[in-house]
Amino acid sequence: MASIRFERGPQVIKSEDSFLVGYVLFDKMENFAEVNVVENAQQSILKHIESGELKVPEGISYKFTGTYENQLRAEKTLSFVVPLVLIIIFLILYFQFKSATTSFMVFSGIAVAFGGGFILIWLYGQSWFMNFSFFGENLRELFQMHPINLSVAVWVGFIALFGIATDDGVVMATYLTQTFKREQPTTVKEVRSAVIQAGEKRIRPCLMTTATTLLALLPVLTSSGRGSDIMIPMAIPSFGGMLIALITLFVVPVLFGWKKEKEL
Repeated sequence: MASIRFERGPQVIKSEDSFLVGYVLFDKMENFAEVNVVENAQQSILKHIESGELKVPEGISYKFTGTYENQLRAEKTLSFVVPLVLIIIFLILYFQFKSATTSFMVFSGIAVAFGGGFILIWLYGQSWFMNFSFFGENLRELFQMHPINLSVAVWVGFIALFGIATDDGVVMATYLTQTFKREQPTTVKEVRSAVIQAGEKRIRPCLMTTATTLLALLPVLTSSGRGSDIMIPMAIPSFGGMLIALITLFVVPVLFGWKKEKEL
């Protein structure tokens, strides 16, 4: 009546949207970003389909999902959140100083810090950076330095950086405003004297603000436990940005003095 034979079949039959579905799992190699890996895989598949090496039967389709899809969704959200954060920070500065010019002077610290964050990300990918020993410990290994790909964690770190990068500028601009209200200089020489006087008295508080931020991030940068793969990329932009943001100690007083000289 029948011939019986054994054949190996699927252990589980899965379906989505009334279609049979099969999963092919793959991970990325080190130093490759998820988005780049998927884009390269898509190009490779299309190339083989066009050349005729790979034939996709009718009714069968493929789709990339997983962390790649999450990354695209997060990038779309961040493209709205990051500009919104910058606008809110500027509005807060404007409500503080009641002057668009002064607010832009303090806001310039964000641009400086933004550059500093990317500089440190670039340095992390350079094999020569911090590649020496200190008390028998290689600093590059201690801080687990390797190429950092742009990810959601990195952009969250930049958002945190935008908030703290304006601290020094606010401290400096607030005291400059108070000094000029008190002194009311009438010549260029008096303007410059007031700028130096105010700047000198606010260097130490600004350095303390920056130093405490940097010291608080050191344990995160050297961490190696669970969650460190997320926390380290978040901390790198803040650390590099705050190092470079010290330039605002000079930028804000100079711009403030230039504005007052123009007014005279």
